[in-house]
Amino acid sequence: MRLNDLHPADGSRPAKKRVGRGISAGQGKTAGRGVKGAKSRAGGGVKPGFEGGQMPLQRRLPKLGFTSRIGRVTAEVRLSELAKVKGELVTLETLKAARVVRRNMKRARIVLSGGIDRALVIQGVPVTAGVRAAVEAAGGRIEDVPVADAPAAAAVADSDAAATE
Repeated sequence: MRLNDLHPADGSRPAKKRVGRGISAGQGKTAGRGVKGAKSRAGGGVKPGFEGGQMPLQRRLPKLGFTSRIGRVTAEVRLSELAKVKGELVTLETLKAARVVRRNMKRARIVLSGGIDRALVIQGVPVTAGVRAAVEAAGGRIEDVPVADAPAAAAVADSDAAATE
C-alpha cells in the first residue's frame, strides 16, 4: 500500500455539488448564487467586516491597551529562581546561562516571590525593595551599576542649556 492508494471508504464522504451544469442537475443556471448582485458575479463579494456601509463593529469600538516596547525585552525573575544560578554572582549573563531568562531578553528585573537561602551578589540587575531586604538579610549585597548613557544625557542637557542662553 502506498500513500496514493489511500482514500476514504465508499459512501463516507458525499460527492461535491457540480454547480452550473444544466437545469436537470438542480444547481444549474445561477448555480445557487441567486439572481444579480455583487455576490452572484465571479470574484464578487465584500471584504470581511463590511456591514453594507454601516460603520463596522471593529471601527465603532474604542482602541484599548498599550504594549510597551521595552516590556517585550524585559524579563521578570522571581527571587526563588535565583537558586538555579551557579556561583554567587548574579548578572544578566548568568541568568541567561542558567536559563532563567530567555536569550533575546535585554533587561531583567528581580521581584520578591519565594525565598533565598544563600548569599548572592546581584550586579547590574534592578531589584525591588523587598528583594533588596531579603538579599541583605541572607548576607548578600546588591551592586547597582550606573546607567551607561548618563554622561551622554548630561552632555545633551548642558548643550540645550547653553543654546537657550
